[in-house]
Amino acid sequence: MSTGPVPPTASGWDPERYLAYADERARPFLDLLARVDARAPRRVMDLGCGPGNLTALLAARWPGAEVRGIDASPEMVARAHADHPGLAVEVGDLRAWSPDEPVDVLVANAVLQWLPDHLALLPRLVAAVAPGGWFAFQVPGNFAEPSHALRRELAAEEPYAAHTAGAAEPGAHDPAVYLEALAALGCQVDAWETTYLHVLEGPDPVFTWISGTGARPTLEALEAASPRLRASFEVELRRRLAAAYPAAPYGVVLPFRRVFVVARRPESEVAS
Repeated sequence: MSTGPVPPTASGWDPERYLAYADERARPFLDLLARVDARAPRRVMDLGCGPGNLTALLAARWPGAEVRGIDASPEMVARAHADHPGLAVEVGDLRAWSPDEPVDVLVANAVLQWLPDHLALLPRLVAAVAPGGWFAFQVPGNFAEPSHALRRELAAEEPYAAHTAGAAEPGAHDPAVYLEALAALGCQVDAWETTYLHVLEGPDPVFTWISGTGARPTLEALEAASPRLRASFEVELRRRLAAAYPAAPYGVVLPFRRVFVVARRPESEVAS
């Protein structure tokens, strides 16, 4: 993400924890990218590039393009520089990002859910795309699932509630909402949803998954209050998650609904 204020949700990202299920996290990105039919883009931008592993896929797909990435987390950007030294990535806030000239492909993978007002950002993001260019994003759509609901319920209980009340909460909309908003901006829109059945291994795998993303602000708030409070919260959350996602002989199944949107700007604007 280009220069600008770093939002509170940027603090404390753990690239190692986030990459624990890198293959599973990459699959929605690849499914999203498969619907972007850009042949030879000159400029490609990855908003919320994280540790750079997916930005590197953009560079591999379009080797002739100038591929850049921005992310609000210094830890994530540092990991991207370490793992992919050739990538042009920097720290910044997508809410302040503005390109010097419109880009041909704009990607925002699993990042907009952290911005409660992201629908209001869509006009500015579309305006950053060149005529005929592509704007593609995906967001989680699983916030009613036990992986989120159990964390919210426990965080609202004592002794945790006083410390977690202000923690950031991710959120997103249904595909139809994005389709309507982007069609109103003149885009051709392809919007859909998919529920993945991720088969996870290892101890407490659902907790490992959410502690790297959706549960992170809650855990950080408790850590700031008292490491012992966070530890007790984790023990109880692990117990509840294990009951909600029982292990099978082949692993723990995590159903994960995601919402996808690919919008293309028209080649030329219709004169009013």
